[in-house]
Amino acid sequence: MSKQLHYALDGQSYTDPAVYELEKSKVFYRTWQFAMHESALSAAGDFKVFSVCDQSMFCIKNADGSIRTFHNVCMHRAHQLVAGTGNRKVLTCPYHAWSYELDGHLRRAPNQDKVAGFDASKIGLSEVRTEVMLGFVFVNLDYQAAPMADWYPELEAELGAFVPQIRELAPMRWVSVDEACNWKVTVENYSECYHCRLNHKTFVEGVVDPNTYNILPQGHCLRHTTRAVNLDRLSYKIDAQANPFATSYSAWFLWPSFSFQVYPGNVLNTYQWLPKAVDQTKAVRGWYSLGGEDSTLLNVLAEQDLETTVAEDVALVESVQRGLRSLGYRPGPLILDVDTGVNSEHSIKALHDWRTEDLERA
Repeated sequence: MSKQLHYALDGQSYTDPAVYELEKSKVFYRTWQFAMHESALSAAGDFKVFSVCDQSMFCIKNADGSIRTFHNVCMHRAHQLVAGTGNRKVLTCPYHAWSYELDGHLRRAPNQDKVAGFDASKIGLSEVRTEVMLGFVFVNLDYQAAPMADWYPELEAELGAFVPQIRELAPMRWVSVDEACNWKVTVENYSECYHCRLNHKTFVEGVVDPNTYNILPQGHCLRHTTRAVNLDRLSYKIDAQANPFATSYSAWFLWPSFSFQVYPGNVLNTYQWLPKAVDQTKAVRGWYSLGGEDSTLLNVLAEQDLETTVAEDVALVESVQRGLRSLGYRPGPLILDVDTGVNSEHSIKALHDWRTEDLERA
């Protein structure tokens, strides 16, 4: 065992609004965040609004097929430009009708000709760093951030191998759950399986083999790997011969708040944790099918997951959040097994290290 003990974070780290505000600016506004699947934008001019914490943005598809992201605010007097989803040939602010091209450049402001020195060519929307990987759109409010490939090495190649049909997939169903806890509580819960045998019977008996479960850092990614449960006990039928990873379970958690999961049968689903307040998080699960077409199997899995693992986790994380407010709480040492494995919390230490790295960054 390691000679140096590493401890859980103190309660204030999860309950203090000032800490939460610092994490918004230092963590969420400077890391890669999932925005949407590219299938939400099929035609030139299609847009969709989303938020990272309290920052509203929108992705829009340009005539050349590229997807760009802008802060959802007019450069005149700060009215938001768009809401929800839609299609625009020109982006016109509903406040004073300032209009912008799809590439963000100001097209025209009413009565601009009467203003000496007004130069529309020098005015444009604030753009947000955007990358599209295997159909998934990610953004980073830090325009100088390193590319996703540096943050999450091997992700694209591994995910493409585990889900050979990924470029043909689109979201079939979204499942959202409100959790009365700090975002780190639910992310930490997801990032270890030390609690799985005791709390997730369906998951460990009907999906994965807990004896082989392991979670290891890979860049700023936590790689979850395990063998699938004996196929005779799997809670659904698969074609085990379809491809080399047909019987595998794997997950890629991307710091700080998104995960790709692949169930046996090359079933892709995603998890995203959206901070709403210091003690409120929305967990959003996505299930993906060919072309987004309805799938009986995926609906069954989504309901099974919601009624078992998700419900079990909500009870756990909300209890932890209540406990973090206890005057009697003293953080205990993490269980860091030198051999790693399912009963080790080395993945939690990695999360804490990444958080410290972000908070200390200039």
